[in-house]
Amino acid sequence: MTGAAVRADGLEVRYRGAPRPAVRAMTFQVAPGEVFGLLGPSGAGKSTVQKVLTRVVRGYGGTVRALGRPLPEWGSDYFEHVGVGFELPAAYTRLTARENLAAFASLYRGPVEDPGKLLDRLDLGAEADRRVAELSKGMRMRLNLARALINRPRLLLLDEPTSGQDPVRAARIRAIVRAEADRGAAVLLSTHDMTTAERLCDRVAFVAGGRIAAVDTPAAFKLRHGRPGLRAEYTEHGALRRRTFDPALPDDAAELSRIIAGGGLASLHTREAALDEVFAEVTKVRL
Repeated sequence: MTGAAVRADGLEVRYRGAPRPAVRAMTFQVAPGEVFGLLGPSGAGKSTVQKVLTRVVRGYGGTVRALGRPLPEWGSDYFEHVGVGFELPAAYTRLTARENLAAFASLYRGPVEDPGKLLDRLDLGAEADRRVAELSKGMRMRLNLARALINRPRLLLLDEPTSGQDPVRAARIRAIVRAEADRGAAVLLSTHDMTTAERLCDRVAFVAGGRIAAVDTPAAFKLRHGRPGLRAEYTEHGALRRRTFDPALPDDAAELSRIIAGGGLASLHTREAALDEVFAEVTKVRL
């Protein structure tokens, strides 16, 4: 992968007084236009990686490059190109949602999004002129994402972006994040939400104990750790039946072909593993 927006080689972070590193020898890269997920339980090291990339943590081993430069070489202009949306809502509670976005937009020298349009995009248009203190957690989380997008970032750092959202709004947030990647932004997402990881990430890194145990696409993980065979639901003699077929066996293949040709097939699925099952198998840690 060339032209990575983020590249970490041998990243290691140890907090003062801690018995072991929070991050150990992590190597990964994120391309422009990619959604890359750090997937693991609390305490795995995901947030520490994000703190390095936001320059909150500056004492680390290894090397980190971001947006074409070694991270330490960036000045304050780094944040002209970075959007940050972490799990804990952070806004001026006495200001309205619109006033918050306008205040943050004023900090940037480059082009910014229109606050009103951005609030509409995140289903906050009706709440634009309400004070943040009056908003629910879910609304504040969406305002967090709006703030992260206000400067049209080239690098988007997110932590649990769908936290506190109902299924419809969570799907909408995933669509917005995907649109940002399609625009060319590199997205680094930390989460323990398997649904978000599976539906949104191009690749995921399983993180446990400060290490990356494996990196691949969600689909590849699920197929590689799944079981052989196809699960079929079909109607036969007026009854709904369920059976697992192995297409490698001639008799199973012939029977499945007969069911399909007869028009009785209701559904057919591979026996792929769930992403949380893969995580547990790869890292020996259960979420």
